[in-house]
Amino acid sequence: MSGVDSIELPAWARVNEKRRAHIARVTALLDRWAAELHISHDEARAWHDAGVLHDALRDAPETELRALVHDGSLPTQILHGPAAAERLARAGEGRVEVLEAIRWHTVGNGAWARTGRALYMADFLEPGRSFARADRAFLASHLAHDFNGVFRQVVRHRLEWSLREGNRLYPETVSLWNDVA
Repeated sequence: MSGVDSIELPAWARVNEKRRAHIARVTALLDRWAAELHISHDEARAWHDAGVLHDALRDAPETELRALVHDGSLPTQILHGPAAAERLARAGEGRVEVLEAIRWHTVGNGAWARTGRALYMADFLEPGRSFARADRAFLASHLAHDFNGVFRQVVRHRLEWSLREGNRLYPETVSLWNDVA
């Protein structure tokens, strides 16, 4: 069974095959790091579940996302995280660190526990992305030796890209930077 086939998404998930492959790569990276770091079974499960579910609504129509997220100030491209977290909470997911990791995985959040930080890095460092492959592979390979240092570098890379592209910086993103700077 390939990694893509082994990803079990809930019936309400809205993902195409390309997105499913991304989810499988993110989850594989989180699973690898969890093993390398020898974290507890419960934390490893939280990382795995956050990886599987972070983009579960990435390909959902905007109307479906907005029906779950009542913050009209959020742009469409980041609604999938808050919508998936809301859907999971309604279904009984009680692990705050998983919900918050999924909710803010696109923009970051300074109040995150380690699960959110790991997901943020895996989403950026997964090997299927086409930019800065060597640099990202290097960071991914060093995470188990310097979790906080790699996290700071990923935050810096993502902020630099947002600023270069003229994208909005969300309060959660600024809070994240202030937490690691």
